[in-house]
Amino acid sequence: MKLSKFKFNLPEERIAQNPPYHRDEARMMVLHKDTGEIEHKLFKNILEYFDEGDVFIFNDTKVFPARLYGNKEKTGAQIEVFLLRELNEEFRLWDVLVDPARKIRIGNKLYFGEDDSMVAEVIDNTTSRGRTLRFLYDGDHDSFKKALFALGETPIPKYITRPVCEEDADNFQTIFARNEGAVVAPSADLHFSRELMKRMEIKGVDAAYITLHISLGGFREIDVEDLTKHKMDSEQMFITEENANLINAAKDKGRKICTIGTSVMRAVESSVGAAGHVKPFEGWTNKFIFPPYDFSVPDAMVTNFHMPYSTLLMMTSAFGGYENVMKAYEVALAEGYNFGCYGDAMLII
Repeated sequence: MKLSKFKFNLPEERIAQNPPYHRDEARMMVLHKDTGEIEHKLFKNILEYFDEGDVFIFNDTKVFPARLYGNKEKTGAQIEVFLLRELNEEFRLWDVLVDPARKIRIGNKLYFGEDDSMVAEVIDNTTSRGRTLRFLYDGDHDSFKKALFALGETPIPKYITRPVCEEDADNFQTIFARNEGAVVAPSADLHFSRELMKRMEIKGVDAAYITLHISLGGFREIDVEDLTKHKMDSEQMFITEENANLINAAKDKGRKICTIGTSVMRAVESSVGAAGHVKPFEGWTNKFIFPPYDFSVPDAMVTNFHMPYSTLLMMTSAFGGYENVMKAYEVALAEGYNFGCYGDAMLII
């Protein structure tokens, strides 16, 4: 499968700049993968396609305020610092991206906050844009994290071109987020409201939770035409024995298993064992799913409409069928569906 197969023209006005007023009232395209049939619904109608004993698998990762703006020592040049992950708690070491990268070298100091209350020193170059920062802070770790995150803003994607607003702190977070570590929200999970979760409970559709801390790796530009040569960044993930057992018991009974989002799909397919069972897991995955691919766990998938050339589109195409999904995207554009993390949803069943 070639990168060029995932090209399509996405007008800027089709990229959602804001979420729907109510989480569960986005539009939802339903794609029947066996026939290619397409239906047009609202997301709150999703339970029409599921029955008692079926399982939705959610990602309960929590997004932290990862984007900071600092000033370089001496010159005062503004530098965007995007926190990726903490490398060492004791020494306050963080893996970050910096922009513009050409101005930042080992030994440089960066100052954050109106009163320069937070200082960091560049101690390593990890990639062309990546750096390791050591934050110089005397307090305990909890107070350091609180002070650091108070300087950050919600890391909404750059394809949302408006300024970050106060509402993004809630809108770019799922209602069940609890395990901090993501710099990107699991966008399919954003469609679930408390009312919809209650209706799930009443109908008897079970909820399982995994944690995959979504990084920027899935959004990194692919620079090879042959997809087998693309290397995904690793992301940390956790699947508990309790949740693995819930998924496996439903699968053994012939119930539907629906992965909510590409991050969940990646996690369960990274942890699958014999007989298509999900195994408890704690570690990292760099799994890259693109067509053709034989899925072991899910019968259905919820996802948003993704950007051209993206690994998220490739995974969606692997599950729904390349021809089906690309045709569905043509329909979505013609019918005015919104794309991106704040956009509309697709149920593939």
